[in-house]
Amino acid sequence: MDTPPSAEAITRASKSNFALAFIALPPERRRDLTTFYAFCRVVDDIADEPGRSTEEKASLLAAWKRAVCEAFAGEPPLAPQIRELIGRYRLNPQWLLELIQGCEMDLVPARYETFEDLRLYCYRVASVVGLVSIEIFGYQNEATQHYAVELGQALQLTNILRDVGKDLANDGRVYLPLADLARFGIDPSDLATRKGGPRFGELMAFEARRAEGLYQSAIAQLPPEDRRSMRPAEIMRCIYHRILQKMSRDRFQVFEKQYRLGKFEKLAIASRVLLLGR
Repeated sequence: MDTPPSAEAITRASKSNFALAFIALPPERRRDLTTFYAFCRVVDDIADEPGRSTEEKASLLAAWKRAVCEAFAGEPPLAPQIRELIGRYRLNPQWLLELIQGCEMDLVPARYETFEDLRLYCYRVASVVGLVSIEIFGYQNEATQHYAVELGQALQLTNILRDVGKDLANDGRVYLPLADLARFGIDPSDLATRKGGPRFGELMAFEARRAEGLYQSAIAQLPPEDRRSMRPAEIMRCIYHRILQKMSRDRFQVFEKQYRLGKFEKLAIASRVLLLGR
């Protein structure tokens, strides 16, 4: 029987921007964040795996929900480490269950009527990641939880804007709120055929302004006493904010391009945050 990949191997294989934030942490917290990130990657990959049926995905996610709360024979390989994290940091298990519920929301083609509907999804798949992460980072002021929630919303909305084409190719997912599409005279079928013209650019600019507001809200809610401990989160904020700005300057050519930052650009951002705090 093949040995399951370690948390470190899962994190390395992801090549995620999130992993870059680990450099701001001391070794023990870096190890624990790696374990948590691997959990996030595993449950997200279950929902996105093209070779599995919806029923199989639902069963695997249900097993993870049980494993968060109790040990059992045949549980997912990473489950004991996750329960250790819950105990070590006194994490609210509901956060991890909410994250899994967010992945369950992806088991059927995504459609969200309003931005408020989308906010629930963003909360589950991104804000709760922030809430768990700041417990591992360590913080003093409870207001930092509001920072984590708003930043999670901003990061996820940026992801949604960047991945419009990619999501359409994955079971026809459309995360942009249907009410916003209607406001700009765009039908979801227009996205599938890459139509929309200037109206699509206007829609994306509208959503980008919304994301910008979430970034600014997060910054405003970060207490001064926690700015140092939140440097990993601030690295993430600066990277994804730069991606948002890059898309905006390029008029959102998301069907033609995959927007990302180069390795050296990301390292420059991380260095600036570590040295200057911004």
